[in-house]
Amino acid sequence: MFAKISFSLFVVSALAGSSFAAPFNPQTQSLARRYISFNDWHGLSSLSGFDNFYGSENFSGEISTQVVEQEQEVVCHSLSVEIIQQKLLVLQEMAKQIITEQICDVETQTIVFQQYISASSHFTSDIMHTSGISAGYDSSIVSHHSDLYSSDGSLSTVSYI
Repeated sequence: MFAKISFSLFVVSALAGSSFAAPFNPQTQSLARRYISFNDWHGLSSLSGFDNFYGSENFSGEISTQVVEQEQEVVCHSLSVEIIQQKLLVLQEMAKQIITEQICDVETQTIVFQQYISASSHFTSDIMHTSGISAGYDSSIVSHHSDLYSSDGSLSTVSYI
């Protein structure tokens, strides 16, 4: 008897839970969509000027104009996927180093890392040809890779973009 009642309650709760559950929609529920500005958010001085880079209401830099200026033809050379994964791992660890060594409070670390992930995720739709934007990169930004570290090997503190 107890088993029948327990099973019935389980089925009812499962059906009710699934009918009330809503899927996560990253377009409307992501950190990028929920906040208009993080300038001085919650009084954190480390977030002063946050919107100066991408602008207000543009958390991940998605709102921009695409300027295609091809200086030379880009030729793709296929490498082993393992080599690509190694290079991307280095970039991933560099991002962690920059965030943990140059941002001291957890809230700002979290917000800036989410901004980095969100901005990077737009490239997926470019690769898949669903965004209407050609997959590519900004060579003028890439040219600053050597500016990330000072001559003594420490992280640079200079603004260059």
